[in-house]
Amino acid sequence: MTHACRHDAAWILRHGSDAVNEALRNTFALLLDRRAAGEPVAYIIGSAGFYGREFSVTPEVLVPRPETEHLIEAVLEDLRGRRPGADGAPFHVADIGTGSGAIALTLACEMPSLSVYATDVSPAALSVAQQNAERLGVARRVRLLAGDLAAPLTPFAPFTCIAANLPYIKSADVPLHPNPVSYEPHVALDGGKDGLDLYRRLVKQLPPLLAPGASLFFEAAPDTIPPLLTLVEKSFPRAHVEIGEDYSGFERYVTAIIPS
Repeated sequence: MTHACRHDAAWILRHGSDAVNEALRNTFALLLDRRAAGEPVAYIIGSAGFYGREFSVTPEVLVPRPETEHLIEAVLEDLRGRRPGADGAPFHVADIGTGSGAIALTLACEMPSLSVYATDVSPAALSVAQQNAERLGVARRVRLLAGDLAAPLTPFAPFTCIAANLPYIKSADVPLHPNPVSYEPHVALDGGKDGLDLYRRLVKQLPPLLAPGASLFFEAAPDTIPPLLTLVEKSFPRAHVEIGEDYSGFERYVTAIIPS
């Protein structure tokens, strides 16, 4: 209703006894029909909240989720605990498969000293991320790059921190209609037979991109975390690897700190 009448919830409460005209009634009814069919609210109203900010979203990108906010907390804790290099250059941080830009742009907003890079294979997704970067006032500090996973990052290496929230749902488990998740782009959901296809490709691209002591943060589903942990441990045998939980207490991401 706030979207239909273009007023916030406080205004609606103050005017709760006002008559609703036919045009507004019809608009609201159409929105309800779309929601009843399973379409996510974020696509209906064109935005979603994430880490205290509003992000524009379209059916070309995933809807930002609260589970990813804990990954943001972990990345920020890692970066804020680091000492600047002797040359004073900003830390290079990358977000792989950025979608709407939720991770990359939030980090840029929270730490203005960062030099942030974000990649995505989808031009449509990068267009949404660009719009969000401009809305949030960080467009000059976030470089958006089109390409496969970490491949576009090579000219900007080395990186202090790389985060990724790649497709991690097992192919057999990708939801179908009318599940709201089924409205999201299939390419951003399907992680292959065991959910790790893209992470397998990503870890092979990373070694030449990492600065000494770099950190990695990979989000996945709780049932995919144990095999993702094993994958990261095998790919970076000298790294300190841990599992992090989301706000609900579910295992949600894997962290790896590469030795200096």
